[in-house]
Amino acid sequence: MAGSTREALGFALVGAGAIGRVFADALARVDDAELRVVVTRTEGSARELAAAHAAAWSTDPGRLAADDIDVVVVATPSGTHADLAVPALEAGKHVLIEKPLDVSLAAADRIIEAERRTGNVVAVVSQHRFDRSSEKLVAAARGGGLGRLTSATASCAWWRGQSYYDSGAWRGTWALDGGGATMNQAVHVIDLLLAVMGEPVEVFAFTGTLAHERLEVEDTAVAALRFASGALGTIHATTAAYPGVEAALRVFGDAGSAAIVDDELAFWHAAAGPRPEVAMAESGAAANQLTAADRLAADERGLGASHRRQLADLVRVVRARRAGDTSARPRVGTAEGRLTLATVLAMYESARTGRPVRPA
Repeated sequence: MAGSTREALGFALVGAGAIGRVFADALARVDDAELRVVVTRTEGSARELAAAHAAAWSTDPGRLAADDIDVVVVATPSGTHADLAVPALEAGKHVLIEKPLDVSLAAADRIIEAERRTGNVVAVVSQHRFDRSSEKLVAAARGGGLGRLTSATASCAWWRGQSYYDSGAWRGTWALDGGGATMNQAVHVIDLLLAVMGEPVEVFAFTGTLAHERLEVEDTAVAALRFASGALGTIHATTAAYPGVEAALRVFGDAGSAAIVDDELAFWHAAAGPRPEVAMAESGAAANQLTAADRLAADERGLGASHRRQLADLVRVVRARRAGDTSARPRVGTAEGRLTLATVLAMYESARTGRPVRPA
């Protein structure tokens, strides 16, 4: 449970939609954190969520600058992130921004400049980097445990009905949604792809709107990538895979391979020492080295579990900064958030021009 009112860091939550409710619930289970106010444009949603968490509510953005607030959580439509994060930083607050950082690199860079100018902390929500499956894969990849990484595939094959896009005027728009299946659904698995494989230097993509109406943005996208290491990769993003299948990252190296499916390790093989030739009968499922310890525990499953770990990471950084450790930084900050955004935008630019694009 959260720490006492006297000692806890005070959090303000901007936005009371579905993801805002996830953050409110997660904060209630993070030590040394307390939700103090919910701020939205409409009184009803703010009042309801605040009441559920014994917090105050307000429709005045100026409330975010109050002395009892240490951290502002921005959980609003993507195209509003910079407009909320920059004033909060300038008011002396640390900020956690729901993905993506914003919908354009110009807006993202406004946040980064305000972060630099104020010296305050900005973390970007990428909760799946805090899954144990992702942590194991990233550590092995960066430590050479899979040998030379040769290729990877990132896929988010989900379904969103027409009612999802019709539920809000901002959904499916470039200005506020920033994109479709790639920007809003596949962005998490794309972020994990980059965490493992590093920076892409070339992206070639196609996009389409194939199963929905009245959208400015795509519901299906595919892309091929070349990374700075020379490794190759693919991205598949869709909200037109009825009834919804999986989100998966598969990574392949010359000394091991791994697959994460719906946040859990589904395949793991890392060669220790010499790599003997593998017969066909010994490959695939027969080579899977997964153990019971690799399975997620009950409290690690479901929406909100990894959000708690990312919130706790931000609390750690804020406390370290206050203790004089100016080098403390969140595990997922603006550099990581900007690279993911740049990769998604490179996909859109490539699809628009029919040419390969280097993420800016």
